[in-house]
Amino acid sequence: MKSDDLRISEIFYSLQGESRTVGLPTIFIRLTGCPLRCQYCDTSYAFSGGETQSIAHIIEQVAGYNTRYITVTGGEPLAQPGCQELLRQLADKGYSVSLETSGALDVSKVDTRIVKVMDLKTPASAEESRNLYTNLQYLERQDQLKFVICNVDDYLWAKEKISEYQLDKKCEILFSPAMGEQDPTELAEWILADQLPVRFQLQLHKVLWGNIAGK
Repeated sequence: MKSDDLRISEIFYSLQGESRTVGLPTIFIRLTGCPLRCQYCDTSYAFSGGETQSIAHIIEQVAGYNTRYITVTGGEPLAQPGCQELLRQLADKGYSVSLETSGALDVSKVDTRIVKVMDLKTPASAEESRNLYTNLQYLERQDQLKFVICNVDDYLWAKEKISEYQLDKKCEILFSPAMGEQDPTELAEWILADQLPVRFQLQLHKVLWGNIAGK
């Protein structure tokens, strides 16, 4: 495996299910492997396996789709050193690229043209201790910070973090209800009652297709 090769679980074309570009046709490049084990993870199939591919081959595949939007996701894509070069080359090609990352690995070297969609792991995720808070200083206005809310304790924790770090001054904040754990309507009502400066979001792809891989 060469230094710029990557383990790829799948490359697929679908509607973006989350974030600011929700609903837009998007190419998803899912890298294999993740050092975290969030209890609500819906992509555990990407923890292992995959196929080794060169960056040139990956770019050749995405060129077959008629969209400028690409999301590099995982697993945890930054766990593979070649991810940074993939992001750079995709941006050089003129794509609008977003990176979905857990917030547990350093984002300081991510190309500034890339939109970072970064998590802060809540207590109920079972991976709160992995949050790398130094990453917050590298978030720009174009980026997005996501909290997956499992219960009221997660919600109150997220509220505290927004206040503590003045997160709404850094970038857009996303609140997502954990599917099957947090009632979406209840979360929406909490947000409105507290007048939080956040974007509520559902996972559109799950509304449309359920938990089907590659959607």
